Amino acid sequence: MKKTMVLAMAMALGVTASAYAANPFSDVPAGHWAYDSVAKLAAAGVIDGYPDGQFDGDKLMTRYEMAQIVAKAMAKGANVDKLAAEFADELDTLGVRVAKLEKDSDAVKIAGQVRYSYADYSGDLNGYGNKLRSRIWVKGQVNDDWTYTAMLQNIQNFGNDEGDEKTDFQRAYVNGQLGGTKVEAGRLPLYLVNGNLYDTRADGIVATYGDKYKFTGFYVKPTDQDRNFAKFANDDTITAEYGKAYGAKIDGKIGSHVKTTLGYTVFEDGDAYYNQGWNGTDFNDTTKLNLDSDKIWNIGVEMDFGKDVTFTADYLKSDFDGFTGENGKHYKMDDDGLILGLSYKGAKASDPGSYGLYTKHYNQGRGTVIAHTMNGDYGTTGFKGYMVGMNYTFAKNIVGAIEWYDLESKAVGSDIGSKDLHTLWSQLVFTF
Repeated sequence: MKKTMVLAMAMALGVTASAYAANPFSDVPAGHWAYDSVAKLAAAGVIDGYPDGQFDGDKLMTRYEMAQIVAKAMAKGANVDKLAAEFADELDTLGVRVAKLEKDSDAVKIAGQVRYSYADYSGDLNGYGNKLRSRIWVKGQVNDDWTYTAMLQNIQNFGNDEGDEKTDFQRAYVNGQLGGTKVEAGRLPLYLVNGNLYDTRADGIVATYGDKYKFTGFYVKPTDQDRNFAKFANDDTITAEYGKAYGAKIDGKIGSHVKTTLGYTVFEDGDAYYNQGWNGTDFNDTTKLNLDSDKIWNIGVEMDFGKDVTFTADYLKSDFDGFTGENGKHYKMDDDGLILGLSYKGAKASDPGSYGLYTKHYNQGRGTVIAHTMNGDYGTTGFKGYMVGMNYTFAKNIVGAIEWYDLESKAVGSDIGSKDLHTLWSQLVFTF
């Protein structure tokens, strides 16, 4: 260890041995393989040897002795970052300020992702989507128990002639432990029922307790909802959003291959508006409506068949059975949902050539969809159908995906008929 250290330190200091006095150690004579390096380090004040005047190059050093040498080398400007990290605790004990700063610099980590996506919409709703999304994550270590996470997002939408761009903070929250309870608070990601009920950001708090059986509770304000509840044949629409949401769930394992979940979620304090369609001049006569709360029970199971095949099933039951239009007519909607999924393997950003295949079957009423995780167009009144997809890692940290959605919106009375909703969606993601 001492021989390797001598050569590494001498190279890091980057000064020739001839600039220094002769080697002071009696056991390192001229002509020795380490003579020049030892002379250099001794003259620079990095190594002192032992009281008997010898270097003892074959003697094993203690971690404390090594930390002293590293500290002196750092003071001379040597680039010994790896050694400083390895002996950070000993350097702190020695009171080395530079080492403390080096250690603390690891407390802030930055990561990023760039995603280009293209979607082609066909069926009764024709069009396309063409976007570039850039995300920067910053994660800071507050202390041993708490971290802070922020995510800045920029979206450039090329889907129209003028284009548009938006940049905002999508995440800003703390994560830590209070006793045996994991806590997240702030603008955080909220993922409910495998993303089939809600999968986007929310402002609030989430707490989880347990290991084999995990109990989770949350209280949030949803910040990104599907606001169009219905669109009529005459272009009239009903838009709505909820003011708060809260709920709880329990997750557990049955053996080593089966996971189960049972949850209850409430969305309430909602505002809804009836917007009349085009009258030749503009869209006018917006009328405020009452939007009842939406209470949803869900139960789910996930089964692993070996390490490559996974089956999922989620059932949701909502008490939201429709809405009342401006004309006083009640439009009844389906109030339950069933999602079945099957996946094989999966692309990993760190493993070039890895890939995954996956498919899902959907049959969801409007009350079981607040902000869905899917990339396809699923309309405004509930939907049914299927999707198939594939992802593939082209090179390290470069992953592509393509998905096909064949969906049909659910009819609500004679005024709102069903629509065929087809989406061919693709993306290419770079992470760094």
